[in-house]
Amino acid sequence: MRYAVLSDVHANLEALRAVLDDVAAQADAVVCLGDVVGYGADPLPCVEMLAERAEAFVAGNHEHGVAGLLPVTWFNRYARAAIEWTGQHLDDDHRAWLAARPLVHELHDATLVHASPRQPDEWEYLIGAEDGWSAFGDFATRLCFIGHSHRPAVWSLGSSGPDYEAGLGDLPLESGRRYIINVGSVGQPRDRDPRAAYAVWDCDARRVTLRRVAYDVATARRKIVAAGLPRFLADRLAVAE
Repeated sequence: MRYAVLSDVHANLEALRAVLDDVAAQADAVVCLGDVVGYGADPLPCVEMLAERAEAFVAGNHEHGVAGLLPVTWFNRYARAAIEWTGQHLDDDHRAWLAARPLVHELHDATLVHASPRQPDEWEYLIGAEDGWSAFGDFATRLCFIGHSHRPAVWSLGSSGPDYEAGLGDLPLESGRRYIINVGSVGQPRDRDPRAAYAVWDCDARRVTLRRVAYDVATARRKIVAAGLPRFLADRLAVAE
């Protein structure tokens, strides 16, 4: 079984379509780590596409913001503007559906969570090496897939000691090791590579592979500006920071 693990689409329909086209040849099923909405101009089709496709779907902080479960004052001014705009472009049924998504889901030997398995509703960022080590005690499975920072990374613990790598390539899952894997962002990468990012988890081959997919960044940027969202949210798509 091969799963496409997607996170942080952020209403970027061009990126999501490109990724789902790629997924068709790479994976058998899709799981989503949250933040499908926010920042981008197409929240409704992105929610509907993943609601239909995803075998599992956990909530991110932007889902909670749009659903009224997290105060908009928690967000920076650009994210807050996008949350408020998004709330006006989703109906009650869609907001209720997003509000009902769990914060944590276990699938086979993996835990799915948006930000961190430690107090997932605190939306902690796991970015540097030290951020991840203390989170291993907060999930019982062998793997934990996360997003939130928009930056791929891998933390692992085993008998040979801890290991951390900023970035994710082709990762064989070694016997006796546990992993926290950040799969990056579909719709708003922040690792200086503007291509959409997602991971393929091959359960049988015991391997996780990051894939990068080019998409129509120019159209996504134009739609953000035309929607009246902050230009900053459009411009950062090109620089991926």
